[in-house]
Amino acid sequence: MLSLLLDLSNILGGFLLAIGLLIKIPNIGDDLAKAAANLAQIGWVIGIVALVTGGYFLIVHVTTGPRLFHFEVVAIITGVLLLMDRVRAGRNTQDPVGSGASAFTTFVAIFGIIAIIVGFQGLFTPN
Repeated sequence: MLSLLLDLSNILGGFLLAIGLLIKIPNIGDDLAKAAANLAQIGWVIGIVALVTGGYFLIVHVTTGPRLFHFEVVAIITGVLLLMDRVRAGRNTQDPVGSGASAFTTFVAIFGIIAIIVGFQGLFTPN
């Protein structure tokens, strides 16, 4: 059950992080933006779930083995980025991707795509 939460938090958190790039997709970008606006209301919960499950599996795999997996590392980074976005929500410091966006904003969007891929990979990888 915890591994499912880890994978879902990677997928949903990655979607929230990558929405700046995903809205550029023709014909479906507007629908994705509406879905992200609805999901953004619980983005901080997704961030906490990603941090908790990623931290749990990090501790388990470092102490008992077999090795550290990339699923945990991506979940922890996703959680930190989502919660950092929540902390900075009151400030208008982010530009949408493509309109003079900073390198960090572009990195976050690309990392979001990576988190989505890792989340789907985790769904189909046996533990």
